[in-house]
Amino acid sequence: MTSASDILPETPEGAEIVYDETAAVEVLGGRPEASETTVLQASGDGVGCHAGRAEMRKAAESAGNSETLTRYAADYPMGPHDQPQSMCPAFGSLRVGLRMRRTASVLCGSACCVYGLTFTSHFYGAKRTVGYVPFNSETLVTGKLFEDLREAVFGLADPELYDAIVITNLCVPTASGVPLRLLPNEINGVRIIGIDVPGFGVPTHAEAKDVLAGAMLAFARNEASLGPVAAPRGGISDRPTVTLVGEMFPADPVGIGMMLEPLGLAAGPVVPTREWRELYSALDCAVVAAIHPFYTASFREFEAAGRPIVGSAPVGVDGTAAWIDAISAAAGVDAAKRDAAKNRFLPAIGAALAKMPIAGRITLTGYEGSELIVARLLIESGAEVPYVGTACPRTQWSDADREWLEAKGVHIQYRASLEQDLAALAEFKPDLAIGTTPVVQKAKEQATPALYFTNLISARPLMGPAGAGSLAQVVNAAMANRHRFAEMDAFFAGTGIGDNAGIWEDTPKPQTKFRDKYQKRMEALAKQRKAEEMI
Repeated sequence: MTSASDILPETPEGAEIVYDETAAVEVLGGRPEASETTVLQASGDGVGCHAGRAEMRKAAESAGNSETLTRYAADYPMGPHDQPQSMCPAFGSLRVGLRMRRTASVLCGSACCVYGLTFTSHFYGAKRTVGYVPFNSETLVTGKLFEDLREAVFGLADPELYDAIVITNLCVPTASGVPLRLLPNEINGVRIIGIDVPGFGVPTHAEAKDVLAGAMLAFARNEASLGPVAAPRGGISDRPTVTLVGEMFPADPVGIGMMLEPLGLAAGPVVPTREWRELYSALDCAVVAAIHPFYTASFREFEAAGRPIVGSAPVGVDGTAAWIDAISAAAGVDAAKRDAAKNRFLPAIGAALAKMPIAGRITLTGYEGSELIVARLLIESGAEVPYVGTACPRTQWSDADREWLEAKGVHIQYRASLEQDLAALAEFKPDLAIGTTPVVQKAKEQATPALYFTNLISARPLMGPAGAGSLAQVVNAAMANRHRFAEMDAFFAGTGIGDNAGIWEDTPKPQTKFRDKYQKRMEALAKQRKAEEMI
């Protein structure tokens, strides 16, 4: 699929977006049904995706999707590992669509994949209908699937309910070349956004958020180049704005806005946005703040619109000072205002850090994209952080954080694998492990206190004075519970592990001959698949 940025016109640097302030503010809309999946066009059961990563990539390239995969390979580089062990990447783009007002989300993929994605979305609080266009071998091969998709989208495109419809091809439709690019750009005034989010092309769910955010920004940028667009729901800011890129705790944009006020700036929308009209004001900014550094496609749209981009985030004293300097330089703020802002906020941040210190060794792993700035905050709070693992790639927008952390002796592993995260846990023997579910599970098995990054760390403010002491309470409480882990470990000692766990009169004995038999069978199948890939 051709990237929208390849065909849209360049926006002159510094060009302003013209708003139609007479446009009515949309009512909060979208289908009210919650926690369900609607089958939009029944065409048979879904088929499984059992061909393997390499075979599906080869099929996608043969089906005309080589340009899409090449773009993804450049935007989201795989190395040093093929792919981190995390959830289906399409969850990220689906989450973005489900959080937007007046936006319909439609999936096209194997039934098992759609079930898992909708289940996970509703588990994380989505209260929107997820549309599903199923298929079988016949409809996939004959092209009937695309006709079903087209019919479903035309039936769904009601301007009273929706501003946009997002159709997502999962692995099998992408590999088969189902051409979403042939769908109309709009139907009855409803925008149609088609994206491919295959597990063999997009490494993480975090980066899939960028796939959709970038596609929407490209569409909105083209609309703005053609004439007036809808004004922001809250009105046009009387000060230049800073667009914030990356999902964050709701209090953080407010805190950032307070730090921008002495500079004569205001906080703009957060990308991914919560409604379509915010995309225009996101593009109509003075500076883009790359709070999360992996939104490569989105940054490409901002650069095409002539907007400067600043990396890192206002975390801790050092991070906030450097960020205010960088934002001020990019926005042309004079030195007096810049220094006034630093004098106002840096002492407050330093005082908050001193009041809530953290003492202990912590390993940190995650897949949200904010791991480096969290590590900075922990270190400025007094913690020792020898290892940071992130599922996201290294980009130029994380260089400032990487350089600061490396100067503190931190080893940073981009595209970290579970094996590397567990090796760090074994090597550094931390007082606390912050990480993904399997890392937390392993740490607790070893009687090491652990916190789940997504639910317990990301769900807290990190920026400015509010973020300075936010981690200390939960981190210190977890480390203080180490004795309870030791007591539980001692209590359950001797009950065995794995398939020997429990109390037995006769401890089960491993039947190695059966394991050896099936291990040989698995090795033979692996050799057969490898030989087939080379044909």
